[in-house]
Amino acid sequence: MAKIVIGLVSGSLAVLGDGIDSATDVIISIVMIFTARVINRPPSRKYVFGYEKAESIATKILSLMIFYAGIQMLISSVQRIFSTAEKEMPGTIALYVTVFSIIGKLGLALYQSRQGKKIHSSMLIANAKNMRNDVIISVGVLLGLFFTFILKLPILDSVTGLVISLFIIKSSVTIFIEANVELMDGVKDVSIYAKIFEAVDRIPEVSNPHRVRSRPIGSLYMIALDIEVDGNMTLNEAHSLAEEVEKSIKDSVERVYDIIVHVEPKGKCHAEEKFGIDKRML
Repeated sequence: MAKIVIGLVSGSLAVLGDGIDSATDVIISIVMIFTARVINRPPSRKYVFGYEKAESIATKILSLMIFYAGIQMLISSVQRIFSTAEKEMPGTIALYVTVFSIIGKLGLALYQSRQGKKIHSSMLIANAKNMRNDVIISVGVLLGLFFTFILKLPILDSVTGLVISLFIIKSSVTIFIEANVELMDGVKDVSIYAKIFEAVDRIPEVSNPHRVRSRPIGSLYMIALDIEVDGNMTLNEAHSLAEEVEKSIKDSVERVYDIIVHVEPKGKCHAEEKFGIDKRML
């Protein structure tokens, strides 16, 4: 809020834009707190997989809010650049508030990054990246103000505001697209499938892993796959091999919550599968 006020008082559109971007961070933090409460609810009969995906829904909503702020900033910057009214130099207080902003954001970014990696929270890690982007924005604002005062060209402040608005819009689009991956049961790191096939190959009695599916629920993975074994095995022997496959995958892939292994007799003819992948698709 301080930067928004200072931006309005000093007449700096760049600082105002940086303040709007910081305001979105405050909103993100509030939503993160609310979302954390929803995520921690136990599974119910309606949501048997729990409420982990509330994080992705919240992220999508936030991306739209950030996009709106960026568009408003873009419109204001363009209007200021092409305005025929005399442009005034921003106040020097804008420089000081920007320096303090850079220091504070950098500290928050480092803290959230460490905590996110420690507890495997994709929401915290994403917000840490957003904070690092904010530091870049604030440094850009500082440079814009510096050259504005040195060259005595107030239009540079408006140009800096325009660049910042485009950066905010780009960030919102990136966040929106990344949120789609989990909502559509996709995985951001597709190398997980190579690890699964390698894990199955370590069990000599098991062959032809196929129809492999993986989806994230929060920071955890749910994995399902089909394997083939000797059709003359007893049920106990086949079950034992399935357990070996599960253990091998968990040793290779981090943060696995559950694995479903469907055992089939070796050489069985398979119809064309709609979902999942096999080795040919790597």
